[in-house]
Amino acid sequence: MPHLQTTAASPLGVSSLPPGHVLAAGTETVDPSGSIPQLVIAALIGIVVIIALITWLKVHPFVALTIGALGVGIGAGLAPEKAVASFGDGFGATMTSVGILVGLGSMFGKLLVDSGAADRVVDTLVRRSSAAALPWTMALIGALIGLPMFFEVGLVLLIPIIVLVARRSSVPIMKIAIPALAGLSTMHAFVPPHPGPLVAVSTVGADLGTTLAFGIVLAIPVIVLAGPVFARFAARWVDVPVPDIFGARGEDPAHSGREARRTPASEDTASLPHGKSDFTRVISEPRSPSFAVALVGILLPVVLMLAQAIREATAPDARGAWVGVLDFLGTPMIAIGIATVYAMVFFAIGGGMDRSAVAKSLESALPPVAGVLLIVGAGGGFKQVLIDTGIGGVIADAVKDSGVSVLLVAWVVAALVRVATGSATVATVTAAGIMAPIAHDLSSPMTSLLVLAIGAGSVFLSHVNDAGFWLVKGYLNTSVGQTFKSWSVLECLISVIGLVGVLVAGIFIR
Repeated sequence: MPHLQTTAASPLGVSSLPPGHVLAAGTETVDPSGSIPQLVIAALIGIVVIIALITWLKVHPFVALTIGALGVGIGAGLAPEKAVASFGDGFGATMTSVGILVGLGSMFGKLLVDSGAADRVVDTLVRRSSAAALPWTMALIGALIGLPMFFEVGLVLLIPIIVLVARRSSVPIMKIAIPALAGLSTMHAFVPPHPGPLVAVSTVGADLGTTLAFGIVLAIPVIVLAGPVFARFAARWVDVPVPDIFGARGEDPAHSGREARRTPASEDTASLPHGKSDFTRVISEPRSPSFAVALVGILLPVVLMLAQAIREATAPDARGAWVGVLDFLGTPMIAIGIATVYAMVFFAIGGGMDRSAVAKSLESALPPVAGVLLIVGAGGGFKQVLIDTGIGGVIADAVKDSGVSVLLVAWVVAALVRVATGSATVATVTAAGIMAPIAHDLSSPMTSLLVLAIGAGSVFLSHVNDAGFWLVKGYLNTSVGQTFKSWSVLECLISVIGLVGVLVAGIFIR
């Protein structure tokens, strides 16, 4: 499929595109706003300022990205009002393409938890697994849970499962935790509709369906090697007992949804001879969707988007009503919207939640992602400033002339920002903005690989400036050193194995 280019951009910098395509705003040629040394110095100072604000002054990434973007624009020679307008255009374009998907995806994930569908999937898979197969099953559970959910939400949901499975099976907790966390983190890095891959797809102009297909294929060997295989070593390096941290029900993220799904109480009276009652037991069990219903809901948006991508790859010139229907259903907003409606009907209402409980679940899904949306939007604004100043073109020319693989450069940029800031999302949006002008000359498959290279770099070396590091440490009750030997090594493996996979694919895909 040929790579799409902008010729006449809309006010938001996005041309009229087929379903599933979002092109980076403003990728047309622009006149540099200053000399090359001025542009390079402005870009470097801007990135350093962003990193310093986040890591040293503890400023929220949204504010840091906004200040850095405006500073880069003005420092590179843009008039202040032009720098503000450029940032606003990029922010709006990114939110148009990503914001709706993030909101719908968050609602779907919350319904998955509150309805008991996530519990049903986990219980079914674990019940059918032997002790030897449990690490592989936990990797699958982590991937399934990670497919529709944000990393932090998925982590909070997985931890009780990890602890309970390890306790009941007597398998070392690292053999249970590492595969589950590998599945979760890999999906977060490589597979839309997570905010990182989504904003990278939008920024560099990749095809979402192609990126989704490549991401799933790449995720399989990454999860296997970083999950069950590495877990054998991690269990020897970090031999810790199963923590006892979930005694209170209030700490279970599915507790409120479970209470909303309880059936009316019934009495079970055990009778003794002569009509004397020994005890009366009150039974009130929560309902939940079946395993098949839950699995269909999780895979529904993936299948719809993949079907549209396969149609484009195999029959790009096809015509007819079926093509229109397939392209419409495979549009990311429609696919995730359909999955959300499915979750409302079959997960929530079918699982025993009333209308008020469904409304409360949907409402509570949005506040946790507000910060993520602002960061993603500010990253889009930063990207647009880099383009409108001409810095993007300078960076693109430098990379082309260096002879270094574009995929490797993308990974290095994302990895450096990740190590400096501790945020995978900030690393992704920053690296995608820097690499956007370079993507303009790549084929569609190579652009999708560029997104995956950025995703791989964005999870490199989680350490003490990453909230995920402390979440894992606290939940698994490990020391700082033990967390480095388990969680940090796991993240490095996901990143490096992902990079190797992308570079190998890049040999065959041009």
